[in-house]
Amino acid sequence: MNKNNKLPALAAALTALLILGACQGASAQNASQRLEGVPEVNLSAIDDAELQTVLQDFEIYAENGRKDWQVPGMAVAIVRGNDTIYMHSFGNRSINGTSPVTNDTIFQIGSTSKAFTTTLVAMQVDKDNIKWDDRVIDHLPEFQMYDPWVTREFMVEDLMAQHSGLPGYSADSLSILGYNRSYIKHAVRYIKPVTSFRSAYAYQNNLFLFAAGLVENKTGKSWEEDVQESIFEVLGMANSTTGMKPFQNESNVASLHIMEDGRVRALPMDWKYLDWVYIYGPAGGINSNIIDMTKWLRLQMNNGAFEGRQLVSEENIRYTHSPKTIIGQNPLTGEGNVYYCQGWIYHEYNPYPIIWHNGGTSGHHTMVAFIPQSKIGIVVLSNAGYTQLPEALAFRFFDMYFGKPEVDWSAGILSKVKEAENLTNSSMPKPPATPSPALDLSSYVGNYTNEIYGQINVTSAEDGLMATAGPVKAEMILKPWDRDIFRISVPDFADNAGFASFQISPEGNASGVVMDVFDGATFNRG
Repeated sequence: MNKNNKLPALAAALTALLILGACQGASAQNASQRLEGVPEVNLSAIDDAELQTVLQDFEIYAENGRKDWQVPGMAVAIVRGNDTIYMHSFGNRSINGTSPVTNDTIFQIGSTSKAFTTTLVAMQVDKDNIKWDDRVIDHLPEFQMYDPWVTREFMVEDLMAQHSGLPGYSADSLSILGYNRSYIKHAVRYIKPVTSFRSAYAYQNNLFLFAAGLVENKTGKSWEEDVQESIFEVLGMANSTTGMKPFQNESNVASLHIMEDGRVRALPMDWKYLDWVYIYGPAGGINSNIIDMTKWLRLQMNNGAFEGRQLVSEENIRYTHSPKTIIGQNPLTGEGNVYYCQGWIYHEYNPYPIIWHNGGTSGHHTMVAFIPQSKIGIVVLSNAGYTQLPEALAFRFFDMYFGKPEVDWSAGILSKVKEAENLTNSSMPKPPATPSPALDLSSYVGNYTNEIYGQINVTSAEDGLMATAGPVKAEMILKPWDRDIFRISVPDFADNAGFASFQISPEGNASGVVMDVFDGATFNRG
């Protein structure tokens, strides 16, 4: 979507955990023991007068960061214990208007939705319907990975621990192409692993569809119904929804924004690719506002208790917060390891670890973070898909609250993002000085298939080729680059989406094509 960046796949639109390092493959057992072994204390790090000063300084920092990142609008809330001690909205719902963001404004919360799914699983564990170490195939016989041994050994907790052995973000383009959940779950069996099972961190969305399927299998209801009845209604999250239509029909809603050629642009509400995040609903398809999200934060921060009721057992809510897979070290400070849990991230921090997860869609970015031992937490919702300001604000607030040396997280992360952009731009392939002409375009025209991505249809177009894919009929423009290599662009999505490299048979016609935009998958002509 960012025209300044080369996008090797459509899945690049799904926001990665950009501030985290690569997985080192070490065990997270000791960190898990630390989390579960620390006694709960209601730590009042500062008195009320100091707190007010911190909140005033934090608000100034947040607004300055919003301007630096060119974020049109955002909403922030801070909860301590069961009290919301800060809630404020900044900026406008759209770059094209003057309607302000309010505390009622609806945002997409992206991958912070994963924790809703893991909480639903924890509820089923509470009921003895599922165990964390149950084999998935004992509940979902249709579950299948590429390796039969991995299929047999895959446990419930493995679905949500990000150590499957699959490539990161594998086959996420399927949701953008409009394939449904059933298709995506079936396609997983064709994805070849790149590491040994449970040996390395690699972020996945598709496996959360199976986690949701476990719950659906026990309740007889859809994931959407389970979230509504077991979480939204119980917590009083009256303005939270799942699905594209509720988002589109909401009157007080934040527009989606992308960065294009250095300028912020709002996406239309009828954007062709809007539905992808809802296809991946259990991994990222919840809509909410800052008021409702404080209620969700209270449930998590208070170990499954809400307004005097234990909705999830303390044992199982803690399990979702406990480390399973090491990700790496904090890249800005070089201090503390970061681990993936079950839809949450465990971040070593002094005096206590931070439990958090971010969420990115095509136009919104979210952060939910808390420290169970001190019962302090923060939620940041923003209407900019290109920013990591929500993460920066969370870490900055915790530094301020605990009187730590203040790291300028916003400036530091923004600098790293710009460095990455410059590196990407400098490494962009340059057109060949004397490119070889393509064959007659009719040599490339035809239907091509791949067991994961289905069929693409290649036709002649003005000065090149057009490839159409998926139920949404995504159109990709293929411009000649050098003989049988064509440069790909996706209108209204990505100007630079890699290359299509055609394979030519001895008869002089294309027999297949390798598509960068689909994770380098090979499509065979049929």
